[in-house]
Amino acid sequence: MTTSLPQWRDRKRYLWLFGLVAPTAIFLATGLVWAFNRLGWQAAAPVWWWIGPLLVYVLLPLLDRFFGPDGQNPPEEVMEMLEHDRYYRYCVYAYIPFQLLSVVFACYLWTAADLSWLGLDGGLGLASTIGLALSIGVMGGVGINTAHELGHKKDELERWLSKITLAQTFYGHFYIEHNRGHHVRVATPEDPASARFAESFWSFLPRSVFGSLRSAWDLERTRLQRMCKRPWTIHNDVLNAWLMSVALWGALAAVFGPAVLPYLVIQAVYGFTLLETVNYLEHYGLLRQRTPGGRYERCTPAHSWNSDHIVTNIFLYHLQRHSDHHANPTRR
Repeated sequence: MTTSLPQWRDRKRYLWLFGLVAPTAIFLATGLVWAFNRLGWQAAAPVWWWIGPLLVYVLLPLLDRFFGPDGQNPPEEVMEMLEHDRYYRYCVYAYIPFQLLSVVFACYLWTAADLSWLGLDGGLGLASTIGLALSIGVMGGVGINTAHELGHKKDELERWLSKITLAQTFYGHFYIEHNRGHHVRVATPEDPASARFAESFWSFLPRSVFGSLRSAWDLERTRLQRMCKRPWTIHNDVLNAWLMSVALWGALAAVFGPAVLPYLVIQAVYGFTLLETVNYLEHYGLLRQRTPGGRYERCTPAHSWNSDHIVTNIFLYHLQRHSDHHANPTRR
């Protein structure tokens, strides 16, 4: 790898646009359903409503296996230049409008009684609606990762965009807990998002979900107390993030009817469960030791697991290079 500033170039520069696969997948699925029905392959067409799980559990692992590790790291000399290259942040920003459009379109598909333009008799069947809910959930889960990228930045606009992205999955408290809780307590027993050695995922899941929620509320309450304010205020970042979810879900229910609410719940639960699956892997079994002074040792690269496969690196904005993230949390 070349490390001189004039010669180094990002081989993945335009591949970052593939990060938009998740929020646009439902439109691709719709086109494939239409095409299959036109070709007379009606029995196979509903499979495409499951495009999200197919992407996560089949296509991405196969592509990672085929293309293998990434191996390219930008040298420190170019970091400042990359930080100021707006192309990279626009690749992340672009996720949000496609995400919102996909949720609105899914609500239409869930509630439409006549989808003859897709070659269907009536609306979607039960299997199709569930597959669509899980596919939207995949988008929401990757959206939490998009919000994670934005929430670490100092720019106020990006922090609000982070909350907007979290509205779909009703996981706005993640913005608080991850930045001010997890990054402080990572790889310690006090961190709900760090899986313990020999802890199963199904034991970890409720501990992380409810522990992170409780931690986020405590962090905000403490912050507001220092400002001589009560926690039940619009200035509480947990509450104003949740209000964005209430506004989004309320608007969707008002336009498409309350029938969309069960599907919104399914996609939200599935979406944040995907996020918690990643949490489970990132620090599983790793534990920071206490110093003679009673404090925990500094978080080092040894306290995170990494995966350097190029396809998921692109798909998740280098989330898998997790040791570097904990060392440089504001790095884009």
